[in-house]
Amino acid sequence: MPFEKGSLILANFTARVKETGEGIDATIEDDAKKLGIHDATRKYEPRLVAVGDSWVLQGVDETLLKADAGQKITIDIPPEKAFGIRDSAKVRLLPVRRFGDKAEQLSVGAEVEVDGRVGIIKLMGSGRVQIDFNHRYAGKIIQYDIEVVKALNDDQEKIKALVLRRVPIEADKLQPTFENGVITLKLPSETYLVEGIQIIKRAIASDLFKYIKGAEKVEIVEEYLSTKPKEEQKEVSAQAKPEEAKEEPPIAKASA
Repeated sequence: MPFEKGSLILANFTARVKETGEGIDATIEDDAKKLGIHDATRKYEPRLVAVGDSWVLQGVDETLLKADAGQKITIDIPPEKAFGIRDSAKVRLLPVRRFGDKAEQLSVGAEVEVDGRVGIIKLMGSGRVQIDFNHRYAGKIIQYDIEVVKALNDDQEKIKALVLRRVPIEADKLQPTFENGVITLKLPSETYLVEGIQIIKRAIASDLFKYIKGAEKVEIVEEYLSTKPKEEQKEVSAQAKPEEAKEEPPIAKASA
């Protein structure tokens, strides 16, 4: 049965430029190695996708809306549904002197940023540099191998997957609860100092409200534990405890 818009699935992808075979993306490590795009710092695993919500290229989204769990598909995505059609107006010729002290670092094929846009140097000569601000794969047909590994239907699975999409931690360190409309997350301590963690938390909450039916409140808990040994804690506790009042001996009465 085809997926509905907003369905959460796990899928494997392998993407390449059809004309040249140049590798673009792979979620399976062996495929990444074959394509020459392996990254030793990356964790290779099926990717979470909200079908039809633009988490992937338009052509992939449209294919997934017609797919079933367990299905394997190979498709060719045209430029207009991939990285766009090439636009000659996005190719500019600029003087090298505009780059100041960085001019000596320029080379054909290098990426540069100009006025907030990233482009690729195509030609250099006569004190000028030609920069292409089209996407690197604009105008290319992109071939995708897709395997729909699993559809996520259980709320617990969905919550975990949505959190792990934003925070790179081990799955077994996350044990969320969902009761009476309240989702409670206890994040491990290694996430507390992650750059931009407050923005990440807001994004997690937004995802949970959108994709978890019945979610009305999200509580993200930070827990801090003492690093002191238990014996030391007991000692400190004993020192802080007030002494019990001692019974005064009775006052001797003077004899008449």
